[in-house]
Amino acid sequence: MASEEASLRALESLMTEFFHNCTTNERKREIEELLNNFAQQIGAWRFCLYFLSSTRNDYVMMYSLTVFENLINKMWLGVPSQDKMEIRSCLPKLLLAHHKTLPYFIRNKLCKVIVDIGRQDWPMFYHDFFTNILQLIQSPVTTPLGLIMLKTTSEELACPREDLSVARKEELRKLLLDQVQTVLGLLTGILESIWDKHSVTAATPPPSPSSGESGGDLLSSLLQSPSAAKLLNQPIPILDTESEYICSLALECLAHLFSWIPLSASITPSLLTTIFHFARFGCDTRARKMSSVNGSSQNSVLGQERGRLGILAMSCINELMSKNCVPMEFEEYLLRMFQQTFYLLQKITKENNAHTVKSRLEELDESYIEKFTDFLRLFVSVHLRRIESYSQFPVVEFLALLFKYTFHQPTHEGYFSCLDIWTLFLDYLTSKIKSRLADKEAVFNRYEDALVLLLTEVLNRIQFRYNQAQLEELDDETLDDDQTEWQRYLRQSLEVVAKVMELLPTHAFSTLFPVLQDNLEVYLGLQQFVVTSGTGHRLNITAENDCRRLHCSLRDLSSLLQAVGRLAEYFIGDVFAARFNDALTVVERLVKVTLYGSQIKLYNIETAVPSVLKPDLIDVHAQSLAALQAYSHWLAQFYSEVHRQNPEQFISLVSTALEAITPLISSKVQEKLLLSACHLLVSLATTVRPVFLIRIPAVQKVFNRITDTSAQRLPDKAQVLVCRALSNVLLLPWPNLPESEQQWAVRSTNHASLISALTREYRHLKSSAILPQRKVRLEDTKVIIHQTLSILEDTVESISGESTKSRQICYQSLQESVQVSLALFPAFIHQSDVTDEMLSFFLTLFQGLRVQMGVPFTEQIIQTFLNMFTREQLAESILHEGSTGCRVVEKFLKILQVVVQEPGQVFKPFLPSIISLCMEQVYPIIAERSSPDVKAELFELLFRVLHHNWRYFFKSSVLASVQRGIAEEQMENEAQFSAIMQAFGQSFLQPDIHLFKQNLFYLETLNTKQKLYHKKIFRTTMLFQFVNVLLQVLVHKSHDLLQEEIGIAIYNMASVDFDSFYSAFLTEFLASCDGVDSNQKNVLGRNFKMDRDLPSFTQNVHRLVNDLRYYRLCNDSLPPGTVKL
Repeated sequence: MASEEASLRALESLMTEFFHNCTTNERKREIEELLNNFAQQIGAWRFCLYFLSSTRNDYVMMYSLTVFENLINKMWLGVPSQDKMEIRSCLPKLLLAHHKTLPYFIRNKLCKVIVDIGRQDWPMFYHDFFTNILQLIQSPVTTPLGLIMLKTTSEELACPREDLSVARKEELRKLLLDQVQTVLGLLTGILESIWDKHSVTAATPPPSPSSGESGGDLLSSLLQSPSAAKLLNQPIPILDTESEYICSLALECLAHLFSWIPLSASITPSLLTTIFHFARFGCDTRARKMSSVNGSSQNSVLGQERGRLGILAMSCINELMSKNCVPMEFEEYLLRMFQQTFYLLQKITKENNAHTVKSRLEELDESYIEKFTDFLRLFVSVHLRRIESYSQFPVVEFLALLFKYTFHQPTHEGYFSCLDIWTLFLDYLTSKIKSRLADKEAVFNRYEDALVLLLTEVLNRIQFRYNQAQLEELDDETLDDDQTEWQRYLRQSLEVVAKVMELLPTHAFSTLFPVLQDNLEVYLGLQQFVVTSGTGHRLNITAENDCRRLHCSLRDLSSLLQAVGRLAEYFIGDVFAARFNDALTVVERLVKVTLYGSQIKLYNIETAVPSVLKPDLIDVHAQSLAALQAYSHWLAQFYSEVHRQNPEQFISLVSTALEAITPLISSKVQEKLLLSACHLLVSLATTVRPVFLIRIPAVQKVFNRITDTSAQRLPDKAQVLVCRALSNVLLLPWPNLPESEQQWAVRSTNHASLISALTREYRHLKSSAILPQRKVRLEDTKVIIHQTLSILEDTVESISGESTKSRQICYQSLQESVQVSLALFPAFIHQSDVTDEMLSFFLTLFQGLRVQMGVPFTEQIIQTFLNMFTREQLAESILHEGSTGCRVVEKFLKILQVVVQEPGQVFKPFLPSIISLCMEQVYPIIAERSSPDVKAELFELLFRVLHHNWRYFFKSSVLASVQRGIAEEQMENEAQFSAIMQAFGQSFLQPDIHLFKQNLFYLETLNTKQKLYHKKIFRTTMLFQFVNVLLQVLVHKSHDLLQEEIGIAIYNMASVDFDSFYSAFLTEFLASCDGVDSNQKNVLGRNFKMDRDLPSFTQNVHRLVNDLRYYRLCNDSLPPGTVKL
């Protein structure tokens, strides 16, 4: 024993040294290596057994258990059976002897090690594994230990990891399912007996009605039985610490079991009722009160523990709720569950003298509230349609409780989660109404009051007038997912408003409009407080209280304007006529407000609190323009209805709107407001397109401002938008007018002069581009190029989907600038930022105007690019210029994608040089780089080459196919085809999962559309290489997220020739697998059934992959020199 004793002392000092904060990393590595070597020795476990029983050092115990874990999970096959028996008997004895004194983490680890043995050996060699657990649970002294073992068994055996064969995984699951009924019975018994033992029954007088605990009429209608209601009204028992602990372990076991067992009769009504009893612990605020009154730490811990029981019970309920597949016989249980949970919901939203609902919710544990909200979400999303049909289930009363619960949430996150539930409910209602047109009215009548209440309350919640304290807590500075907390709050609220509007348009409008009107009155009344001072205009409101009220009113007006804009879509289409008057009222108000803001220049006014009121005034003005923009589709429909008879009202609305816009198009106006005005102008020009727009003085003023070189240029974004609007005024066909009345000639001349003015400086660059550039001059040139190309690119993009006439005029105006761009291109080839912008412009031209550019000029552009992008230039761009350089190459490849997709013969002559550029110049540079840059675009181009130019490779004549019955195509350009396929194959060996997914999709598409896998060249020389690569990827688990897609692709490839797959490929594949012996290979081959349908085949593939990995793991763990028979 001396050597064991000495080893233990040595190990203890090593461990202490390892975890000492003065030990260097170098020394730690040495110790780690020493420990690893010790663990690898055969028989090391005997030492570890001694260490475990003889030491009090946590580190040593943890290390010893890790040695056992490694032995059992990785080397168990090679352990002699005598040793296994000894381990199986010693470890449980050790656990029983010391479980009370071991630290909890050591005890749990020891439990897991024993469960790992069961995972390997139960029931064949370790037949009493599960019986032992049941006995531990049944003996009062070891109940907690048994429950920990049970939970660990559920975790490790029901959903085991990789290191078991599929057959063993299935066997374990079946063995566990056989035990479920017994286990659930035991757990129910434990929970019930503890509850009953501590229950305070008849002795206590019934609670007085004022205490708010009495059931009330809703409860009896929910539960249908007075006894159940009485049961749930019993006071909650006070548990001692040990009972508390056992209950929490039992509930944790249940939650894990429910995550994998199917819903069935094993889950009995008495078990469900018991779980609900424990869920009441979460709503019991008295436990917390008691702890805070008595002030002792012991009591406050108790209060937390009780709350935790409630949380665990809700976790169990939610596990059951999340199962969508409900057997018929289980539906009644579900109904009972909902009834009991709504009893709880009623309990936590009950008001009485001592509590408001909100203060009651604030007292509950945050996690409990979260679980409860999850429950409500699952109820609405998964089960509502099932339950609503039960006449005894009062849905409307449930909504009333949900309403209370939602609007008394103590946190913003809680409120958001509840709004999500309402959104789910409104979606459910909308689809129900659409599918059941017959009893639509009945559904509306049932829910109308609830929806109106919801709408009113959500609207109140976004207004400072009603909810200032909460709204001021919201952050409106920090961006998270492109929106601030305040914007998210408003957006989610407005989504609910919009969904109610869709269901109840008249109600929603009559609720919202008066509120908007009230705030508008305040805003429109500001004019009387504007006074002229020496420096300009000032708002004469100075009292602190007045400023605060004005701030709140302006914030609310801004939110309500967004709400009105969000509802614009519910006034157009089929309902245009029916809701015309409401919409007209809104649009007239909006036009009035925008004009008012622009006329009295509220955005430039001086205020008493500039840091607050100025942004408010700017925001209201910007939101009024944005809201009006939302109604542009309504204006377009209005225009098409009235253009023939009396368009006066329409003309007046549009003209006034333009009067509101034009003063804002100035570099002196704040950008937020300027951009809102520009967007509205674009919508009027693009969506509404009135014929008289060009004749309105306000629009002519904007034309003059933009083409006047002496005027100060607007910020880039605004400049581009205004130019888009002006170009569209001239280019887009007028609605409701025949071709003969479109006045194309005049509009064409005007457009040419507009573009000419905008590109004057740019076109002058052509002559100077040839000279070497000075540094200062180069920067100025770059600015001109950037400004001009961003406008031209946007102009082309905005008309790319329009009629041929619009595109023709556009190209005529741009022609000279395009030629200048092509001439400048070579001069800037080494300035990747300029090349990037130029290629962006050319890409947009190719996508939108390639027909108008004509074949000769397009050829000239492509040829110029092909000449410029030499191998050296490509290498410089990709390897040395970072992301901009890569972007340049990507855009070039995108242009080529457009070219190779063009139908007809025009660009076919370029195919050979495009393919050679890809395969001989770009591909060698990027093939070996791990970076994904350029690869996705290159492979998309190769896919397009194949997909749109199939006959470049496969010439099948109709005659041949008729004569032979099946076409044996002639193959052309075979070397290029093979090189492309090889590149695809190579890409599957690289770690980039996005590229892998994209390329797999491309191959599958080529197979669906062009029967790629059936082509002779693919079938005979590539098919099984691809299958091999894909199988290896599955075995290596390098692209696990794509398991399903890879399985389907393997099936599609194998199904081309199942006979060869089963007779030749599978055998060869297994023969080439290293790390498995011939007997194991035979088993793998036998287990792969010769199924030919997709589900069975992919199941076989995944079984093969799993078992191959399992055998390799087993073989790696055998001691060296093991002889396998």
